[in-house]
Amino acid sequence: MQTETTLAAPSASKLSAYLELTKPRVNLMVVLTAAAGFYMAARGPVDLILMLHTLLGTALVAGGSAALNQFLERDLDARMSRTASRPLPSGRLTPVEALIFGTGLISLGSVYLLTFVNGVTALLGVLTAFLYLSIYTPLKTRTSLCTAVGAIPGAIPPLMGWSGASHGLDLGGFALFLILLLWQFPHFLAISWAYRRDYERGGFSMLSAVDPDGRRTAIRIIVYSVFLFLISLVPVELGLTGKLYLAGAITLGSLLLLLGIKAAWVRSNSSARRLSFGTIVYLPVLLILMIIDKV
Repeated sequence: MQTETTLAAPSASKLSAYLELTKPRVNLMVVLTAAAGFYMAARGPVDLILMLHTLLGTALVAGGSAALNQFLERDLDARMSRTASRPLPSGRLTPVEALIFGTGLISLGSVYLLTFVNGVTALLGVLTAFLYLSIYTPLKTRTSLCTAVGAIPGAIPPLMGWSGASHGLDLGGFALFLILLLWQFPHFLAISWAYRRDYERGGFSMLSAVDPDGRRTAIRIIVYSVFLFLISLVPVELGLTGKLYLAGAITLGSLLLLLGIKAAWVRSNSSARRLSFGTIVYLPVLLILMIIDKV
């Protein structure tokens, strides 16, 4: 019995490391936004089987992209305390294992979407992986504009959900895209400010790392929070949602803006973390209200 336990442990540890490589918490948010996009695009009863196919394929592509991102940044991750325990810097997986795993997931996810969903959704998945790995990841060590570039692939999952249900794209899908695009700015700017010393050690060119007094970071947090507030009202104008969503979007947007103003005024790690937590609460609650109040 003792021998069996000893033999089983490394296998379980390996599986856990592979799972961690997909960034499950981030992937969960990706799946939730894709699910919201699918539901909002559906006309009549939701095709649950097609929805599951869309979400599974999206999760595979997102997980593979996360794995390859960690493969590319393994040396930089080793320098930062918040990422040093990841599977590659900690030695729980080898770079070759991560490369094969990540490439396999993206390939499998893309073929899966093409086979069981449609070509538009599969193309969006490939585009997401390409932008994230070939453009955003290299820019992270070169320019603070990387956040703006990285927000684009980060906002594509709801479009994948939308196209999965409708086999195309229209203004409703792009409204969801813009909401997620703008949401990422206060979210990631807050994170980058709270962990700016870590990013400096890692060699990342986040805005906070080249903004010593935090003024530019503060201004951007407020500006993007205001734009997010305004864009979050667009689903009402498009006739996708009703008064319940409108009231919720105004309330949530106002609270997030207040957190952003406080973080911009104080510019402390604790206020930045509170803003980051606020953004994490804001998005799923907004999407739930959107789904509940779908017209």
